Amino acid sequence: MQLRTLGRTGVKVSALCLGTMTFGNEADFDAAQAIVDRYLEAGGNFVDTADVYQRGAAEEITGRALGARRAQVVLATKGRMPMSDDPLDRGANRRHLTRAVEASLTRLGTDWIDLYQVHWPDPSVPIEDTLAALDDLVNAGKIRYVGLSNYLGWELQRGIDACERHGWAPIVSHQPQYSLISREIELETLPLCAANGIAVLPWSPLGGGVLTGKYTAAAAVPADSRLGASEAQAKRRLSEQNLQVAQAVGAVAEAIGKTSAQVALNWVLHRPGVTSPILGARNVGQLEDNLGAEGWELAAEQVTALDRASRLPLPYPHDMYRLINAM
Repeated sequence: MQLRTLGRTGVKVSALCLGTMTFGNEADFDAAQAIVDRYLEAGGNFVDTADVYQRGAAEEITGRALGARRAQVVLATKGRMPMSDDPLDRGANRRHLTRAVEASLTRLGTDWIDLYQVHWPDPSVPIEDTLAALDDLVNAGKIRYVGLSNYLGWELQRGIDACERHGWAPIVSHQPQYSLISREIELETLPLCAANGIAVLPWSPLGGGVLTGKYTAAAAVPADSRLGASEAQAKRRLSEQNLQVAQAVGAVAEAIGKTSAQVALNWVLHRPGVTSPILGARNVGQLEDNLGAEGWELAAEQVTALDRASRLPLPYPHDMYRLINAM
């Protein structure tokens, strides 16, 4: 598998990152073990999890599945979300993050976390306080690098500036949602990350399964599917526009002999600024399909067709920015 550099760290990570949100839920330990084994066999070395996934179960399974191979991977996790009903057991404050890192280390069965990411912004905590706490954890050897996830552009830039100003461990990565049906980060976040040398690790590159072509309408969602668990999410994800994008993906896939999932992942994989899209799989079969997205590129005309099918109207001031700069 192709290797890419994680931001400005010099650390080489595989072009496809293995996500573990299904572990302990849609994938039991045996399934997770098989997924991890196949991913490593394919040359992958980048594994992403989070403490909130099944409230720690995914981290425990990930640690067990890696076992003695832990040092062979760049292991990333996330913290900030509620881990219990206790109001103190959440947040991006120093108290919680310090405890969360220790708990993640125990569940993962490791002495260090390569990339620790703040899962979501916490408006109740100044980002400077969050980053100061993470800098202390880097200095203590608990974590190696700091990342953020789901931050707005201005928040991300404020964090970058704070680290530079105080000499703290820099933000090396950002984990946002990005796919052919969710291109909002192209407006601000993606160019911001490129300008600052920050790795972009997109989650949900298949649009929650919409871009695999298995859904035709919100009313026809299988009850045992991920979207089947939420009627509201199914209606939002399976809009007419999104289904049209999925059809465009399917047309390209049929023309080149690939699956829809492989085409959608390949599009994200080769977007400027993207480092490693995060794969989510319930079983080895799904992982195998996703692994087929790497090692080739869509033709320019196919990329153009997908770009056009998925382009949404720009909000102000982006619409005027495009218009004026085209003059």
